[in-house]
Amino acid sequence: MSESDQPQGNNTDTNSPNTPNDMPSPNNNEEMDWELQVAEAYQQAQAAPPIDGGDVVQAEMASIVDNLKDVNQSLAAQIEGLKLQLEDTNGQYRRLAADFENFRKRTQKEKEEQEQQIKATVILELLPMIDNFERARAQLKPQNEGEMNIHKSYQSVYKQMVDGLKKLGVSPMRPEGQEFDPNFHDAVMREHTDQYPEGTVTEELVRGYTLGERVLRHAMVKVAVVPEEITSSENESN
Repeated sequence: MSESDQPQGNNTDTNSPNTPNDMPSPNNNEEMDWELQVAEAYQQAQAAPPIDGGDVVQAEMASIVDNLKDVNQSLAAQIEGLKLQLEDTNGQYRRLAADFENFRKRTQKEKEEQEQQIKATVILELLPMIDNFERARAQLKPQNEGEMNIHKSYQSVYKQMVDGLKKLGVSPMRPEGQEFDPNFHDAVMREHTDQYPEGTVTEELVRGYTLGERVLRHAMVKVAVVPEEITSSENESN
């Protein structure tokens, strides 16, 4: 068998136009399509009218300014509302403070008046005992040492009671020689005399007392009047 008749096997002609190496690959086609798309996009961008960027920015800034104005107005309205609320709250606080101060003063005054009333009630019960001590001192005259000791003992008790009343604010009246005052004196007798002007207290019969500025007990007094002889003679001369 000759060499020309033997099969050639896998030997191929590399110069043949139908070999796979000479065919265009799919990747090459995709690259060409992408490049064409970029070129077309570039041409469209070049052909499109230019965008006025300054107008867009100004429009956006104007919108932002308008929003800020609206926010500012809203905040100003809220501030005014809070100011009104604060003023109203301060007014309520001042009224409450004034009411509380008035209540405190009124309560304090009522408390003091109640304390004075309790004091006066208790002291009024003690005054008759003071009167009895004073009558005993004026009428009893000790005749011997034993009576003098008794006199000194009850007088010391009398002094303790008087000192205690002074500490409570009790003061005895001294109306002799003063003009009769119905706010402090109770006239139970009249005395015809020319030694005192008419209407003058000549004697205190039962002692009166005051508690501060309050009258505990009116003093029972004798009041001077013009003698009848002087009155009759004045009438005859007229």
